[in-house]
Amino acid sequence: MDRRVLKTRKAIIEAFVGLLEEQDFEQITINDIADRANVNRGTIYLHYADKFDLLDQCIETYLQHLLEACMIESPTPTSVTAKDALLRAFRYLEQHATTYTTLLTKKGIPAFRSKLMTLMVQGVEEQLDACGIQEGMKREITTQFLASAAVGLMEWWIMNAMPYPAEEIVEQLIGLLELHLSLHAPISG
Repeated sequence: MDRRVLKTRKAIIEAFVGLLEEQDFEQITINDIADRANVNRGTIYLHYADKFDLLDQCIETYLQHLLEACMIESPTPTSVTAKDALLRAFRYLEQHATTYTTLLTKKGIPAFRSKLMTLMVQGVEEQLDACGIQEGMKREITTQFLASAAVGLMEWWIMNAMPYPAEEIVEQLIGLLELHLSLHAPISG
């Protein structure tokens, strides 16, 4: 894609996220975005059908950045452990806290969390394919539990201004996930 097109799209998306930090999605107009991005209204419509299309592409862009951050430094995707991928994700979130806090915490854009959950489910399924699942455990239930736990913790961490460093939160998360996966005996009371 042409550099100018990429630069324009980046400016539009950054302007849009900046506006999302300040006001609800419903209040943002194409004129607001154009003014903030320093482009014409028509330029936005050259790249996006409307603000809903812009929101969808914005979410896809930032999820793709997060996903790419998880895979960096690895010659092959299979050589990345779950811990490595999570650590890279949490470090990336730390570095881009403002943007991801906005995308995760704004009430007007639940689509971001939903798509993040879909990505996490895919990651958990890949891990289960690689490592297997305990006998007697239902794959679908295990997948949903682990993905929900990881996304929920990530969301809590972001919404609470990242009270622990990425390394510590990932150690805790991995410990909890391993604990869940290693429980064999029923709990006696």
